[in-house]
Amino acid sequence: MRIGIIGAGQMAQALGGGWAAAGHDIVIGARSQAAADQLVATIGHSARAGSVVDAAEFGAVVLLALPVSALDTVLGEVGGKLVGRTVIDCTNAFMPDAAAPAGVTAFVLSEDAVAERIAATAHGAHVVKAFNVCAAEVWASDAREFEGRRLGVPICGDDPAAVRQVCALAEDLKLQPVSSGGLHRAKYLEATSVFTVGLWFSGQDARAIFPPLDAAFAVED
Repeated sequence: MRIGIIGAGQMAQALGGGWAAAGHDIVIGARSQAAADQLVATIGHSARAGSVVDAAEFGAVVLLALPVSALDTVLGEVGGKLVGRTVIDCTNAFMPDAAAPAGVTAFVLSEDAVAERIAATAHGAHVVKAFNVCAAEVWASDAREFEGRRLGVPICGDDPAAVRQVCALAEDLKLQPVSSGGLHRAKYLEATSVFTVGLWFSGQDARAIFPPLDAAFAVED
């Protein structure tokens, strides 16, 4: 598959490196040509460097691996080049929680629905929210199974074909895709991320909060 990656940071390296190793063709587009060249040298395989526009034009799937603050500028630059393409949003709009007690690391969202804003800006693109719950270091790791369960990737999107593409890309990274509804539900995925990441940073085990399915004794009211 042709994958365009816009961004050259840790998330671009973790996901792009995994997909390149799985045999996908990758173009890394960044605002800094030197950063794109350096990332391509790091991940190797079939990756090559280009501009942000090159990555948008190349990819049947385009990953936005950017700070949220850069989205408006980049989306304005690539414009209609994303029409008809699957666009993966892995971003998180985190900012420090100013109300947290002294010495506690915690986060809140600086905006409530980044994925929906991307979809509203990139008209005609098939936006899918995925890979935002865990840090890049998790996706880069070889560890994929915990307590007998494969690590899952919640995926939200409205276009069934685009969701299937992203599910396949998750499986290529030996992850378990978890179809989680339409793009209107991505805001809850973003909120889950800011909550659980804050727990991890403060030394709490977020995984201990959620029992496995066979122990989740939920009964419909």
